[in-house]
Amino acid sequence: MKKTTINKATTTLIAGAMLWVASLASCSKDNKNTTTTLTLYDSLGGSTMVADPSNSGAMIEKGRLGIRSVVDSTIFVIAADPAINSQFSVLLAEVTAGNLSGFSVLSKNLTDFFCVATGAKNFTYAGKSMTDAHNPATNSRVTTKSTNADFDAFVADLVTGANKNALPAYLIARVGAVVGTLRTQVVQK
Repeated sequence: MKKTTINKATTTLIAGAMLWVASLASCSKDNKNTTTTLTLYDSLGGSTMVADPSNSGAMIEKGRLGIRSVVDSTIFVIAADPAINSQFSVLLAEVTAGNLSGFSVLSKNLTDFFCVATGAKNFTYAGKSMTDAHNPATNSRVTTKSTNADFDAFVADLVTGANKNALPAYLIARVGAVVGTLRTQVVQK
């Protein structure tokens, strides 16, 4: 499998942004002597309702829409990435045949996961644990266990997906910090 690494500029940007975000961690919004700390979900748009461009007439939380947009873009980036797309051959075969049901389920599960992981209050994640989701013995939709190189390729693809949605660098770094905590669960070989 081709080894993919994150380039030095991206690593420096992410590390610098993470340090900047860490220094701002205590920032809060003051409202009549009460302090409310903004979650990452709030920073991604929060619970403000907006029109859902994918579902005519439906409303969606702005934070969820933003996360779903990045998730969907990232799935497409991964599909074109020969470094890791072979791990998703079941999904790619379905989509090639015009069956989007697996894509829809993956998009919803990842969107739910990131909504919950970033502090959303109105969603739950009911999918497999990260360990089970990335193990072919417990998830027939993946073909191999992931390596550190696979995880790095995923992170690079996530950054690309986030950039396609004009996510600011400091928010990419915060999302990256959430993803980074999952490495030991995802990497299994």
